[in-house]
Amino acid sequence: MYIPEKRKNRQITLFDLNQSCGMELDPINEWIKLAHAIPWSKMEAKYVAMFPSKTGRPATPFRMALGVLIIQKRKKLSDRDVIKEIQENPYLQYFLGMEKFSHQAPIKPSVIVSFRKRLTADYLMEVNEYILEISGVTKEHEPKNESKNAKAANTRSDDIENLGTAILDATCSPSNIRYPQDFSLLNEAREKLEDMIDYFHKNYHPWDKPRTYRRIARKEYLALAKSKKRTEKKIRATIRKQLGYVKRDLEYLEDYMEAGYALPSKHIDYYLTIQKLYEQQKYMYENKTHSVEDRIVSISQPYLRPIVRGKAKSPVEFGAKYDVSIDEKGHARLEKLSFDAYNENTIFVDAMNRYKERTGHYPKRVLVDQIYRTRDNRNFCKDHNITMSGPKLGRPSKDKKSTKEEYQDNTDRIEVERFFSTEKRCNGAGLIMTKLEETTLSSIAMSVLVTNLFAVDLTGIFLLFFSDNISSEKTEHYIIIDDVV
Repeated sequence: MYIPEKRKNRQITLFDLNQSCGMELDPINEWIKLAHAIPWSKMEAKYVAMFPSKTGRPATPFRMALGVLIIQKRKKLSDRDVIKEIQENPYLQYFLGMEKFSHQAPIKPSVIVSFRKRLTADYLMEVNEYILEISGVTKEHEPKNESKNAKAANTRSDDIENLGTAILDATCSPSNIRYPQDFSLLNEAREKLEDMIDYFHKNYHPWDKPRTYRRIARKEYLALAKSKKRTEKKIRATIRKQLGYVKRDLEYLEDYMEAGYALPSKHIDYYLTIQKLYEQQKYMYENKTHSVEDRIVSISQPYLRPIVRGKAKSPVEFGAKYDVSIDEKGHARLEKLSFDAYNENTIFVDAMNRYKERTGHYPKRVLVDQIYRTRDNRNFCKDHNITMSGPKLGRPSKDKKSTKEEYQDNTDRIEVERFFSTEKRCNGAGLIMTKLEETTLSSIAMSVLVTNLFAVDLTGIFLLFFSDNISSEKTEHYIIIDDVV
């Protein structure tokens, strides 16, 4: 059940927040500005529809749910630490719409997981789109003298010619998992299977407990794990032995289940994942290869896939891959988000069509790297009069003008790299700490949203502050204009 509270959706003034010792909040603080800039009440409509029931305990207000996730991403804190930070910081409590400063926690840390499940990646991108519609350009894109083309780019018309610039690029947000090694994954699988065997023996005890040789298997695993020089012969020998232990344990569990005993729900997902892991590892061992389709790199997070990025620091990352587009205003949008290692050029046409749906026209130029410059994408740009960055097909041109244009395009394309850098360093996309598939996607989408929030100019809602000194008594006047679009 959800009960919209109009009183809490209305932003209180700085004087309304009851603080101890008569302290006053700074009106130019970034959280104060953001509290007035976000149209909480208008974004709450779809959130209310998630609670069709009219009975039960009322759910946490939308502003509290979204606000806590924004604070967590911006400050890169854990669930427990973000609640502690809110307890100690009056600016964050003001941002969440609390009526007075309180040392008590507004919610429990475990509730934040429910917020991430409820506010999905698709929903957060709708919130992102709504905020971008009412916001201005970023500071880096503020024109000194607004030209006719810039004015036309801000207006929507189906008859206007191509205007503006679109930048498209992909990156990966790695999840917090141990670096996957074949013998280490098999050892972890063996230990989990042994726990399942112990469960059957302890609760049912249908026959004598089967031998698992766990001490010998553990000793053989540590002999390689602690070895300074791991030769290929040693690695293959250890993998072969671990495969034998895993196979034996799987057969024991099959005997239990054929006798009518069932695994508890907490073990079923692990059992199915380990079965698939065993098949993959056996295939790679027999064929002497290190690649297999939908390779499992984490037993606890089997949806993760290796993403080959070719970077010097980390050529392979394990997480979700996503494409981000940035328009001429500096607004970033999530074009695709997936755990599979897809080819970036396949989303180019869809990204350009979505650009036209938003503005009524295609961009005048699109800045992309080499992987997007396929013949199909080049032909699409040619048919729609879009200039694609990069050299043309064929022999290199000797025209100095085209060389300067390529240099300028490469310089302008750095904007998307700056966005990725800010998103990962400042807003939590550099290492995803969530453990569930849906919360991992939601966490990445939240990073994109928060990066936009602190980059764009939210001029739709503003605060005026006046101060004067009469007869040695300081008087302050605030004019708050709320929910102005």
